[in-house]
Amino acid sequence: QTTVQTCTVHLLRAAMRFVSYTDRKRVAAALRPIYTAPTVEAAETELAAFADSEFGRRYPAAVATWQAAWERFIPFLEFPPELRRIIYTTNSIESLNFQLRKIIKNRGHFPSDDAVIKLLWLAIRDIEDKRARARAKEAGLPGHQRKAPGKLVEGSTVVGWKQALGALALAYPDRIGPYLS
Repeated sequence: QTTVQTCTVHLLRAAMRFVSYTDRKRVAAALRPIYTAPTVEAAETELAAFADSEFGRRYPAAVATWQAAWERFIPFLEFPPELRRIIYTTNSIESLNFQLRKIIKNRGHFPSDDAVIKLLWLAIRDIEDKRARARAKEAGLPGHQRKAPGKLVEGSTVVGWKQALGALALAYPDRIGPYLS
C-alpha cells in the first residue's frame, strides 16, 4: 500500500542540467506551476505550456526530463499542498541512508540481526553527535550564516508539520486519529 514517487527536487535538478546558468532562476520560476498544480490535469496543462514557451523551445532536454519522469512524478500531485511541503524531497532520507550504507558495507557479515541493529543505532547516534557539534560551533551566529545540518532524529523541526498532520487526519482518520490525541 505504498505510494512511490520521484523526488521533486531531484527532478528539478535533473532538468536544470540542460539550462544555461543565466536562465536558471527564470526557468525554475517557469517550472514552479507544474509541481504546485492542484491536480494532475492542471500539471499536464502547465507542462504543455512550459514546453510551448520560449524556455521550453530553448531547452527541449529539460522538457524531455519532465516527460520521461512524469509517471513517477504524478503520485506527488495526489497529496494535498500541506503534505507536499513535507514530502517534496528525499534529501534527508538519502543522506541518512548513504551514511548507514557506508557503515554496513565496510563490515563483511554479521553474527545476528541484533548485531546489525546495534551497529545502525550506534551509527545514528554518531551522526547526530557530529551534527550537534557543528550546530554548537555556530551557536550565536545569525541564521543566514549558519551552515550546520539540522537535527536528524530527536527534536527535529519540520516546518508545516501540524498542517501536514491535519491533512493526514482528514485523509486517513482511522489511521492517524489516535496519534493526534
